[in-house]
Amino acid sequence: MGYLCQVVVPDRRSDAASREDCHYVCNQATGKHKPIYHALSDVGDHVVVMNSRHIAFSGNKWEQKMYSSHTQYPGGFKQVTATQLHSKDPKAIVKLAVYGMLPRNLSRRTMMQRLHLFPEDDLPEDILLNLTEELPQPREIPRRLNEYSQEEREAFPTLWTPPEDYRMK
Repeated sequence: MGYLCQVVVPDRRSDAASREDCHYVCNQATGKHKPIYHALSDVGDHVVVMNSRHIAFSGNKWEQKMYSSHTQYPGGFKQVTATQLHSKDPKAIVKLAVYGMLPRNLSRRTMMQRLHLFPEDDLPEDILLNLTEELPQPREIPRRLNEYSQEEREAFPTLWTPPEDYRMK
């Protein structure tokens, strides 16, 4: 008995590696979204994540977030920043985020094998033929004020006119 489908998480371009996205990927890989789900059954889906090279972090997390590992040998502790890890392997940040959210049991490795990561939006032909569902695009990140032209700023309606004696600091 098998339910097998593949889900595409579209365009991570300019999108944060958010907890909600990783949660969705984990639910798809474990099969929790299906009515036949049981913790001991293997009913998860294959999940395809594309454009993992173009993820974004908020604030200063590219320099402050640390990823660490240990080889279990003396002096084997390694720490790298998110920038260093992303430049070495563009898929590693998404992979580690999903891996950390999967259940810590023996089926974790099987679920990770269902995760297919691609740094760009070019997918292999065999995966493109088997896609059955595509997630909606996340909302667009609003433009900054300096990205608008002067004409667009002047065309924007004035919501509030300050009084004559009002001093802006």
